[in-house]
Amino acid sequence: MDNQQVSAALAEIGILMELLGENPFKVNAYVNASRTIGQLTDEIASYVNKGTLGEIAGIGATLQEKITSLVKTGKLEYLEELRAKVPPGLVKMLAIQGVGPKKVKALYDQLQIDSLEKLKIACDEGKVAALKGFGAKTQQKILEGIEFLGSVAGRVRLDEANSVANTLLNLLKDMNEVIRMEVCGSLRRRKETVKDIDLLVSSNTPGPIMEKFVSAPGVIQVLGHGETKSSIFVEALVNGSKIKMQADLRVVKDEEFPFALAYFTGSKEHNVAMRSRAIEYGLKLNEYGLTGEKKNIACKTEEDIYKALDLPYIAPELREDTGEINAALKGTLPTLVESKQIQGVFHNHTTYSDGANTLEEMANKAQSLGLKYLGFGDHSQSLTVANGLSPERVKKQIAEIDELNSKMKGFRIFKGIECDILADGSLDYDDEILALFDYVVGSVHTHFQMNREEMTQRIIKAMNHPAITMLGHLTGRLVLRRDGYAVNQEAVLQEAVKTKTLIEINAHPMRLDLDWIHCKRAKELGVKLVINPDAHSTGDLEYYEYGVSVARRGWLEKDEVFNTLGTKEVEAYFSERRKAFTKKK
Repeated sequence: MDNQQVSAALAEIGILMELLGENPFKVNAYVNASRTIGQLTDEIASYVNKGTLGEIAGIGATLQEKITSLVKTGKLEYLEELRAKVPPGLVKMLAIQGVGPKKVKALYDQLQIDSLEKLKIACDEGKVAALKGFGAKTQQKILEGIEFLGSVAGRVRLDEANSVANTLLNLLKDMNEVIRMEVCGSLRRRKETVKDIDLLVSSNTPGPIMEKFVSAPGVIQVLGHGETKSSIFVEALVNGSKIKMQADLRVVKDEEFPFALAYFTGSKEHNVAMRSRAIEYGLKLNEYGLTGEKKNIACKTEEDIYKALDLPYIAPELREDTGEINAALKGTLPTLVESKQIQGVFHNHTTYSDGANTLEEMANKAQSLGLKYLGFGDHSQSLTVANGLSPERVKKQIAEIDELNSKMKGFRIFKGIECDILADGSLDYDDEILALFDYVVGSVHTHFQMNREEMTQRIIKAMNHPAITMLGHLTGRLVLRRDGYAVNQEAVLQEAVKTKTLIEINAHPMRLDLDWIHCKRAKELGVKLVINPDAHSTGDLEYYEYGVSVARRGWLEKDEVFNTLGTKEVEAYFSERRKAFTKKK
């Protein structure tokens, strides 16, 4: 087993132990070990082979023995024993937002509920509300959670689908039979969730390609195996989570490739609009070509297809039939922001709060990614569950940042904080502490149950505090896990125009918040956005790429994204904001 597989196994042990009512200290040992190993930069196997597992913090003798077994044999008897004791339906119940192992155990012990189906029936009959520690509100939340899970069933996050697709593409890319290959569908359009993966290859000899595809590692079922199309159901481990999804591969002749690429990229609505455009020219457009009564129009690329219809190229992210054809006709298509234009990122966590890496480790990683600056946004004092910073620890972190800045050349670390917006809209520090930061990210982490008006006013009040520079993850949603809290996003964006608050595109693939639709609205209003990875480890810093995808789907250009600015420009902006704040104090 590799790092991610070992991490997943230890995490599963922790969950199963908690469901069985094991000692919390033992449970935490496995949970912490899972997190630690999942974030290692070196292979866990090297520690096993050298006998140095004990050098990893939190890995005692018992864990060393189990990790060694997992690495060397890929199996662990203890894990199998736990699985045998816990009905599999209990683990599935944990996917309901707000239902943790303790609640699942209570439901099983008292009502013998061991599946989502039985849980829904018990809720419908009012049995869950009658349990101690639950009540009518919890019962209703559980019902809403079950309904939500049903609505997203069969979909995976963008990053998860991206990982599976890249693995499959890497399997095929070096084959001599492959001429061109590309991912299609909603994944190419960079939608936040994906149902299945569509791959396209051009080749004169599809047989060997199909053979390799259907025998790929992780295939648990071959749904179809043909000459031009094959489908598989594949299982993969992504960031410690098991992902199961369908992948389809089509192989076409190379002269058909651009037409098939455009067709299978979609969206369906965009394709309809393009076919209508072709009809106006007396042509027929489909996945096989662009044809007329007297001749076929050869196209080597997608760009050629658009050119043949007197249109500029339309990027895949824009192909949702939300005005892109009209914009193309008018010459007003945006020049979309690109990942290479991002100069730095803010809202990143370290070991000072709930991050896995130190300030210096995060800064070094950012430099290796080619970034010119990095901002930190550890949690504020009231969020004790995330080890929020007391005023004393804030000052300690700032001193460490000053020291790092004195050593680093050509790279700047900005001092920030992710400051909780409290229930009444006030901020989590007094003005004296807030004045120490270069910037402040205001975020909601508590009291999600507020009604729409209350939550909106809470956020707007915070935005009017002169210390607030950016608003973090506006809706608080978790992709495929929970809907956001009730908030009037239009009102918040309108307020951002007045307060000049930067609105975050939280690029963590579990959030992607702001969504692309509201990014487009922010653009219309003239609100500037900032792409932040919400990184909790060095590896997470790369998540800003997903934020760029959201920005592109929202029609954003370089000048509409704050962190395309250079270091000096960012310094000047923060300096002006701080001056305005200190004057008002």
